[in-house]
Amino acid sequence: MAKIGMFFGTTSGSTRKVAKMIKKRFDDELMAAPLNINRTSVEDFSSYSLLILGTSTVGTGQLPGVSADSEPSWEEGLQKLADVDLTGKTVAIFGLGDQSRYPEQFVSGMRGLYDFVVAKGANVVGGWPTEGYEFIASKSVVDGQFVGLALDLSNQSGLTDSRLDAWLKQIAPVFGLPV
Repeated sequence: MAKIGMFFGTTSGSTRKVAKMIKKRFDDELMAAPLNINRTSVEDFSSYSLLILGTSTVGTGQLPGVSADSEPSWEEGLQKLADVDLTGKTVAIFGLGDQSRYPEQFVSGMRGLYDFVVAKGANVVGGWPTEGYEFIASKSVVDGQFVGLALDLSNQSGLTDSRLDAWLKQIAPVFGLPV
């Protein structure tokens, strides 16, 4: 079994695209294929000690899901995972947002994942600097940095690969990733 599990929630497919970009950089022994949180079981999620979680941001900074016009996603997934103990597990988070259209809640969806996994005992790694972005506010900024990798595919798509590579290099020592 792969040692890193990757789970994502999405509304438009962009988070899935980024999860696949990450996966392409690693073999099946190291990292499992990315799974949409709405298509996974508690057992699948719990079986990994190293997790990469990805999300988009919807509305006024919420996680995707719980909407009549969207598929189940993180909101429902976190309810399903309510009894999971993440003590001893290490989690890295990436989030997508649009800093031009939604500058008041840029990548704020990451905060919902961050708060959940921290409350469940996980160690979160992979905080990311806020420099290089133009936004007004984000719930995902803690101690002056994002709680995970912030990506804007709408306005800064040309920076995605280099940001992914730098972030993966940053978390590599903890996740046992080749540098």
